[in-house]
Amino acid sequence: MRKLVYFIAATLDGHIAAPTGGDPTGPDGFWPIGQDYVEHLVAEYPETLPGPARAALGLTGPGARFDTVLEGTHTYRIGLDAGVANAYPHLRHLVFSRSLTELPDPAVELVATDPVAKVRELKAEEGRDIWLCGGGELAGTLYGEIDRLVLKLSPLSTGSGIPLFGRSTPFEPRSWRLSDQTALGSGVLFLTYDRV
Repeated sequence: MRKLVYFIAATLDGHIAAPTGGDPTGPDGFWPIGQDYVEHLVAEYPETLPGPARAALGLTGPGARFDTVLEGTHTYRIGLDAGVANAYPHLRHLVFSRSLTELPDPAVELVATDPVAKVRELKAEEGRDIWLCGGGELAGTLYGEIDRLVLKLSPLSTGSGIPLFGRSTPFEPRSWRLSDQTALGSGVLFLTYDRV
């Protein structure tokens, strides 16, 4: 069965974006992107790079880990605001939203039904794992369905911001087992945890 993998960048204090949201790696962002970080993504997670970045880097092949990406409304809007209607044209791309009624790119699937039920459907299908790209609110909704966490932990703190699992996730302690780790020279840690 396919796994739902929350592959996300987080600060040392557990935030994935500023309190107001937005793209932490964008022109007005606070998140430094080092060369070793990009090199590691290209080598290990090339399908997680957006289409324009893949084109600039000459990446054309399929990824090794994911064939599907899930986004919530706010995360999807980051791409829209940058003029990109489908940041991941190389993956099956689903956007979970109750506020959007249509999407500008017909290749992106709009899901207005229960996210948990849809993820269970996706897990039962054949294919590679499913990448939960963000945001925190969708991750909180899917908290019980997440099989693996891959944290790109930056040596950065923000004091406040959007937490890893959003602000409204119920208190439900879960145990995770560290199954892989990679430390980059820039101080970024790639930490992989599997649900116990």
